[in-house]
Amino acid sequence: MGLVTEYVLAELRLFRTEQRLSQEEFGRKIGYSGSHVSSVETGQRPPTDEYVEKIDQTFQTGGTFSRMLKKLAKLDSTPAWLRDWIEFERLARLLRWYEPAYVPGLLQTEAYARATLVGVHLTPEETEQRIQSRLDRQGVLTTGSPAQFVFVLDAMVLRRPVRGEPGVMVQQLQHLATCAELPHIQVLVVPPEVGVYPGLQGGFTLATLPDQSVVAHLDHQVRAQIVDRAEELATLQGIWEAIRSEALPRPQSLELIREVAKEWT
Repeated sequence: MGLVTEYVLAELRLFRTEQRLSQEEFGRKIGYSGSHVSSVETGQRPPTDEYVEKIDQTFQTGGTFSRMLKKLAKLDSTPAWLRDWIEFERLARLLRWYEPAYVPGLLQTEAYARATLVGVHLTPEETEQRIQSRLDRQGVLTTGSPAQFVFVLDAMVLRRPVRGEPGVMVQQLQHLATCAELPHIQVLVVPPEVGVYPGLQGGFTLATLPDQSVVAHLDHQVRAQIVDRAEELATLQGIWEAIRSEALPRPQSLELIREVAKEWT
């Protein structure tokens, strides 16, 4: 947990106790369950923008906590639209990621990450910050007690060229294969012969948190979205199962990744 998050959580706990409210009572007032409030205060869920806005509105703080979160977030080079999700990503005990377009950020090499940002309207400084943020996130793969990761990729991800040096895709697919050999990481590939299948409309990620609750992340052209409504999560989990059922088993997926890597040489 970062210092920014720790500070905000301490202030939220202090505010609730000053109101002489239990977590259950506090939750009812702001429209969240007591267990949700507890998960936030113990660092099992991040204090999202929506969560602190509810507190500000309910207790008429004049936007105190929203401003606090935004001001402290400026100390972090991570893009604002991604910051909340990174906290969920860090806390997850199981992360399921489907991607039809790119190699998932957690599995990208630096060169591939740089290539995906070519043509994006960013300053050189913003580009470097974005790349470093992406690489820093990969620490969740090698932490002392890593989560379980299941990545499902469309086969076109392996064959889609990116701008940059000729060896970028070779190095990327070799790195992908190395990651896929780790016991806590599965990389599964949906082969081309499947044709049209559920999920091609866009990628998404499902994070199972320590309290067994699930949240999802959708990345759109304009902004990213965190999904935690039960009915929407049920839909996404159904789509996930349908997609995974079309993917090759783990050994065959790894074999295909290695074969395509050779094609790029």
